[in-house]
Amino acid sequence: MSIYDFPVETIKGDQTSLEPYKGNVILIVNTASKCGFTPQYQGLQSIYEANKDRGFTILGFPCNQFGAQEPGTSDEIQEFCELNYGVNFPMFAKVNVNGDDAHPLFKHLTAEAPGILGSKAIKWNFTKFLVDRDGRVVKRYAPTDKPETIEKDIQDLL
Repeated sequence: MSIYDFPVETIKGDQTSLEPYKGNVILIVNTASKCGFTPQYQGLQSIYEANKDRGFTILGFPCNQFGAQEPGTSDEIQEFCELNYGVNFPMFAKVNVNGDDAHPLFKHLTAEAPGILGSKAIKWNFTKFLVDRDGRVVKRYAPTDKPETIEKDIQDLL
Protein backbone atom coordinates (compact mmCIF):
# COMPACT_ATOMS: atom_id res chain seq x y z
CA MET A 1 0.00 0.00 0.00
CA SER A 2 1.03 3.61 -0.48
CA ILE A 3 0.17 6.63 1.63
CA TYR A 4 -2.50 7.48 -0.94
CA ASP A 5 -4.53 4.36 -0.13
CA PHE A 6 -5.41 5.17 3.48
CA PRO A 7 -8.72 6.84 4.30
CA VAL A 8 -8.33 9.99 6.42
CA GLU A 9 -10.70 12.50 7.93
CA THR A 10 -10.13 16.23 7.47
CA ILE A 11 -10.28 18.52 10.46
CA LYS A 12 -13.70 19.59 9.14
CA GLY A 13 -14.93 15.99 9.40
CA ASP A 14 -14.91 15.09 5.70
CA GLN A 15 -13.79 11.60 4.67
CA THR A 16 -11.05 11.62 2.05
CA SER A 17 -7.68 10.12 1.19
CA LEU A 18 -4.25 11.55 0.49
CA GLU A 19 -4.80 11.01 -3.24
CA PRO A 20 -5.22 14.79 -3.85
CA TYR A 21 -1.58 15.24 -2.76
CA LYS A 22 -0.21 12.66 -5.20
CA GLY A 23 2.79 14.07 -7.04
CA ASN A 24 3.71 16.44 -4.20
CA VAL A 25 6.56 16.28 -1.74
CA ILE A 26 4.79 15.87 1.60
CA LEU A 27 5.80 16.38 5.21
CA ILE A 28 3.43 14.50 7.54
CA VAL A 29 3.53 15.66 11.16
CA ASN A 30 1.74 14.52 14.31
CA THR A 31 0.92 17.75 16.12
CA ALA A 32 -0.33 19.06 19.47
CA SER A 33 -1.42 22.48 20.69
CA LYS A 34 -0.11 22.31 24.26
CA CYS A 35 3.35 20.85 23.70
CA GLY A 36 6.79 22.31 24.19
CA PHE A 37 7.31 21.76 20.45
CA THR A 38 4.09 23.61 19.47
CA PRO A 39 6.06 26.70 18.34
CA GLN A 40 7.29 24.51 15.46
CA TYR A 41 3.98 25.38 13.80
CA GLN A 42 5.61 28.72 12.93
CA GLY A 43 8.54 27.07 11.14
CA LEU A 44 6.27 24.55 9.43
CA GLN A 45 4.01 27.32 8.15
CA SER A 46 7.02 29.28 6.89
CA ILE A 47 8.37 26.28 4.93
CA TYR A 48 4.89 25.58 3.58
CA GLU A 49 4.45 29.17 2.36
CA ALA A 50 7.88 29.21 0.72
CA ASN A 51 7.40 25.93 -1.15
CA LYS A 52 3.70 25.24 -1.69
CA ASP A 53 3.77 26.59 -5.24
CA ARG A 54 6.58 24.16 -6.09
CA GLY A 55 4.60 21.02 -5.27
CA PHE A 56 5.13 20.79 -1.52
CA THR A 57 2.60 20.38 1.26
CA ILE A 58 2.49 19.71 4.97
CA LEU A 59 -0.21 17.51 6.45
CA GLY A 60 -0.87 17.95 10.16
CA PHE A 61 -2.42 15.16 12.22
CA PRO A 62 -3.25 16.21 15.80
CA CYS A 63 -2.63 13.55 18.43
CA ASN A 64 -3.51 13.43 22.12
CA GLN A 65 -1.41 10.37 23.02
CA PHE A 66 1.52 12.24 24.54
CA GLY A 67 0.79 13.94 27.85
CA ALA A 68 -2.78 14.75 26.76
CA GLN A 69 -1.34 17.77 24.94
CA GLU A 70 -4.07 17.92 22.29
CA PRO A 71 -7.32 17.76 24.30
CA GLY A 72 -9.39 20.08 22.08
CA THR A 73 -12.06 19.43 19.52
CA SER A 74 -11.31 19.73 15.82
CA ASP A 75 -12.78 23.25 15.78
CA GLU A 76 -10.65 24.29 18.77
CA ILE A 77 -7.51 22.84 17.23
CA GLN A 78 -8.09 24.57 13.91
CA GLU A 79 -8.85 27.90 15.58
CA PHE A 80 -5.74 27.64 17.76
CA CYS A 81 -3.50 26.89 14.77
CA GLU A 82 -4.93 29.69 12.64
CA LEU A 83 -4.98 32.37 15.34
CA ASN A 84 -1.62 31.63 16.94
CA TYR A 85 0.48 30.50 14.00
CA GLY A 86 -1.43 31.41 10.82
CA VAL A 87 -1.51 27.74 9.84
CA ASN A 88 -3.21 27.19 6.50
CA PHE A 89 -1.66 23.89 5.46
CA PRO A 90 -4.06 20.94 5.54
CA MET A 91 -4.98 19.65 8.99
CA PHE A 92 -6.78 16.42 9.73
CA ALA A 93 -8.88 14.95 12.51
CA LYS A 94 -7.17 13.79 15.68
CA VAL A 95 -5.56 10.34 15.40
CA ASN A 96 -3.60 7.90 17.48
CA VAL A 97 -0.11 7.27 16.15
CA ASN A 98 0.94 4.39 18.41
CA GLY A 99 -0.58 1.16 19.68
CA ASP A 100 -3.21 -1.21 18.40
CA ASP A 101 -5.57 1.64 17.52
CA ALA A 102 -2.93 3.70 15.70
CA HIS A 103 -4.22 5.14 12.45
CA PRO A 104 -3.24 2.84 9.53
CA LEU A 105 -1.38 5.72 7.86
CA PHE A 106 0.91 6.03 10.87
CA LYS A 107 1.39 2.26 11.06
CA HIS A 108 2.56 2.48 7.44
CA LEU A 109 4.81 5.51 8.05
CA THR A 110 6.52 3.94 11.05
CA ALA A 111 7.01 0.63 9.24
CA GLU A 112 8.60 2.42 6.29
CA ALA A 113 10.76 4.71 8.43
CA PRO A 114 11.44 3.23 11.86
CA GLY A 115 13.02 5.35 14.53
CA ILE A 116 16.22 4.82 16.48
CA LEU A 117 17.27 1.19 16.80
CA GLY A 118 14.42 0.16 14.51
CA SER A 119 11.67 1.19 16.90
CA LYS A 120 8.39 1.81 15.16
CA ALA A 121 6.93 3.74 18.10
CA ILE A 122 6.59 7.48 17.76
CA LYS A 123 8.20 9.00 20.83
CA TRP A 124 6.38 12.37 21.01
CA ASN A 125 4.47 15.10 19.22
CA PHE A 126 5.97 16.72 16.12
CA THR A 127 7.58 13.59 14.72
CA LYS A 128 7.86 14.27 11.00
CA PHE A 129 7.87 12.00 7.94
CA LEU A 130 9.15 13.24 4.57
CA VAL A 131 7.47 11.63 1.55
CA ASP A 132 8.67 11.99 -2.04
CA ARG A 133 6.54 12.73 -5.11
CA ASP A 134 5.96 9.00 -5.65
CA GLY A 135 4.55 8.47 -2.17
CA ARG A 136 7.67 6.82 -0.75
CA VAL A 137 8.63 7.61 2.84
CA VAL A 138 12.12 9.05 2.52
CA LYS A 139 13.04 10.04 6.06
CA ARG A 140 11.76 10.31 9.61
CA TYR A 141 12.64 13.25 11.85
CA ALA A 142 12.55 13.46 15.63
CA PRO A 143 10.36 15.99 17.45
CA THR A 144 13.53 17.93 18.31
CA ASP A 145 14.35 18.41 14.61
CA LYS A 146 13.18 21.94 13.89
CA PRO A 147 11.46 22.54 10.54
CA GLU A 148 14.17 24.92 9.33
CA THR A 149 16.82 22.20 9.81
CA ILE A 150 15.02 19.81 7.46
CA GLU A 151 14.26 22.31 4.72
CA LYS A 152 17.33 21.28 2.69
CA ASP A 153 16.00 17.72 2.47
CA ILE A 154 12.69 19.11 1.24
CA GLN A 155 14.46 21.29 -1.34
CA ASP A 156 16.43 18.28 -2.58
CA LEU A 157 13.16 16.47 -3.37
CA LEU A 158 11.54 19.46 -5.05
